[in-house]
Amino acid sequence: MNNIEILAKALEYIEAHLKDDIKTEDVAKACFCSKSALEKIFRWFRISVHDYVIRRRMTLAAKDIALNPNKNLIDVALSCGYSTNESFSRTFKNVWNCNPSEFRGNPQFSELFPRLYPPLQDGGSYIMMRRNVDISELYELFRQRKDCYFVCADIRSLMPINEISRKAGDIAIIETMNRLEKEAGDEDIVFRIGGDEFVILTNSEDIEYAQDLGERIRMYNEKTFEFDKKEIPLSLHLAVVKYEGGNIRYKNLFEQLHNAIIDNKY
Repeated sequence: MNNIEILAKALEYIEAHLKDDIKTEDVAKACFCSKSALEKIFRWFRISVHDYVIRRRMTLAAKDIALNPNKNLIDVALSCGYSTNESFSRTFKNVWNCNPSEFRGNPQFSELFPRLYPPLQDGGSYIMMRRNVDISELYELFRQRKDCYFVCADIRSLMPINEISRKAGDIAIIETMNRLEKEAGDEDIVFRIGGDEFVILTNSEDIEYAQDLGERIRMYNEKTFEFDKKEIPLSLHLAVVKYEGGNIRYKNLFEQLHNAIIDNKY
């Protein structure tokens, strides 16, 4: 298998065993490669295999809590492979920057760490060479709202924040999601399409609605978040776009959203 095939198999194996006590060695064995080789391939995502597994588990846990607010937290912990509520809560807070009990009050749920997937292959080359995520579950919604506007956002200078600490970078991502969710309408959907790229799918065909939404989010630029007793400024690039084309195609939609973000940086 080549590296892309190994990556695809690894991501598939992880998703199928998130509730099991899997280790990097288990994933490597399933992919018929060494642990060091697998970790090297995962560097493309700038994350270790272990950290990716943890973030996916905590994303599923957050979704469970948000959709089932009366569910006992120990049941959520057990379903994620944690034997105690303490260890589960500690891991949850490390990812979401809040306790599971606090998350119950979250009015909206967005997959902070959606499933990743390898670059798509087109003939002999690979396209969309970005750290993309799987948003296929939203595809039907895209088709229903094909004439609605998207508000695209990208974190300015996330790399310097990550250089302070990877945890600081994670908090910047959470803060970005919080800003988008706070301003989004009740029927708008917030999701993540890349490492530092986010999109709001509105339920409006009115460009003024989308532009006003973007401007309200822009008002947060330079507002700081706290990490390790430091105030770190956070700003976003923003763009408003509507899907251009006939029948909506997943690959084309993804490319248009990425390009809208890139074009708005300059």
